[in-house]
Amino acid sequence: MIGIKDKNKERVVRHARVRKNLSGTSECPRLAVYRSLNGIYAQIIDDTKGVTLASCSTLEKDLEKELKGKSKTEQAKVVGAKIAKLALDKGIKTVVFDRGGYLYIGRVQALADAAREAGLEF
Repeated sequence: MIGIKDKNKERVVRHARVRKNLSGTSECPRLAVYRSLNGIYAQIIDDTKGVTLASCSTLEKDLEKELKGKSKTEQAKVVGAKIAKLALDKGIKTVVFDRGGYLYIGRVQALADAAREAGLEF
């Protein structure tokens, strides 16, 4: 009998394979993206210290009015711009992009493009 593919399990394997060689430092932290069915989450992480420097998601109260009535892709653009603003406020200009094993299309691409437009370099 042919089994059903578990897409999330395959994504986790892809993410682990990429994370072997991808790490954020103090000078160039990692911009990690997690995409759920309902929201999108972004964190800027310094892996040498194991510290989250900035984070943003669609669940934040201060973004609630901006996100209301928008599609998930448009919400990802808002989150991308917000995470870039938070990073620039902390003096972070360059990051390493960690797409979390997701394909670089749709919401992940929208978040990345909005972060680039807001001033982050990766």
